[in-house]
Amino acid sequence: MRISARTPLLSRTASALLLAGLGASAAQAAGVIKIGEINSYKNQPAFLEPYKRGMELAVDEVNRAGGVNGKKLELITRDDNANPGDTVRVAEELIAREKVDVLAGGFLSNTGMALTDFAKQRKFFYLATEPLTDKMVWSNGNAYTFRLRPSTYMQVSMLVEEALKLKKKRWALVYPNYEYGQSSVATFKAKMKAAQPDVEFVTEQATVLGKVDAGSVVQALADAKPDAIFNVLFATDLTKFVREGNTRGLFKDRNVVSVLSGEPEYLDTLKAETPNGWIVTGYPVHSLKTPEHKAFFDAYQAKYKDYPRQGSVVGYAGIKSLAEGIKKAGSTDTDALIKAFEGLQVVSPFGPITWRAQDHQSTMGAYVGKLKNVGGKGELVDYVYRDGKDYLPSDEEVRKMRPQ
Repeated sequence: MRISARTPLLSRTASALLLAGLGASAAQAAGVIKIGEINSYKNQPAFLEPYKRGMELAVDEVNRAGGVNGKKLELITRDDNANPGDTVRVAEELIAREKVDVLAGGFLSNTGMALTDFAKQRKFFYLATEPLTDKMVWSNGNAYTFRLRPSTYMQVSMLVEEALKLKKKRWALVYPNYEYGQSSVATFKAKMKAAQPDVEFVTEQATVLGKVDAGSVVQALADAKPDAIFNVLFATDLTKFVREGNTRGLFKDRNVVSVLSGEPEYLDTLKAETPNGWIVTGYPVHSLKTPEHKAFFDAYQAKYKDYPRQGSVVGYAGIKSLAEGIKKAGSTDTDALIKAFEGLQVVSPFGPITWRAQDHQSTMGAYVGKLKNVGGKGELVDYVYRDGKDYLPSDEEVRKMRPQ
């Protein structure tokens, strides 16, 4: 547009405003959508290194397809040092300095809860990818927080179905003594007692996260003489517990029901020490042949020359959900995003999931099966997919639990 000296002042002003507007629109269209992701990368590398790869694969796929609403995704990651205080500090820095559009991440339940509260205080959209605590979407839930993975309530409910089939009376409990472990055990005890009133819990071993004294824990469990064990330990604590339990014969002729223990990142570490017959939630990465999973598996292997882990699925599905939500909202405006995510449907490597409006929990499920040591490596066998929607409380129950 050419503006001459003879153009009337009003016309020249209008033209200038139009040019400025076109420039702003062009800059906005050429911009990026910044995802600020916070996690315990140094503290939990077995899960979070594959998780980061899953996110990066999804970002690449979205950007190759043209981005979201004409914008490319940019992933900005930070480490929270597995500390709630550091988590909040980093979240503030991502918003103030990096100008991120949304927050995502969290692995440990305590850091996830810190982000949940931060999102509420700052009225900022937060997608919790990994934290499993029930409080995140129920008693401490808020409008700004959405959670991807099946919670402790959901996964424990799936396992209780299998535990009841064992018809065992005397149960021992072992778990990390923080929110995730405490809520897992509380759900297990309540559901078992409701369905099998004569059940007994003969000992509880609550351990310090990351610092399990496996020898004393295994000895205490053996002394209690349980018929079966419910285990919630994971990562290095799980490895130490299994090693000591195998050495002392704790698992011989004794049923074990265990949360998360069938995930590849933990089986990779256990290797030949993988116990046979444990009933677990996990991910049958090598034998799962659904179309959604095959497409994801092939793309992941082509990019990284390695197979995905549970974390890879979570990271990938988290980014894909954000992309679909932002696309539906037409922007990264917080209120628009909240509205878009309520009822949003996304295809994940585990199949279709829906983000529930009533509690902001996704319906992603989990695989339930048994551990088997095959040639010195642990695998999940005899598994079945449990759809998350079948293990969530009703709308009426959610209304009672969730703040108004």
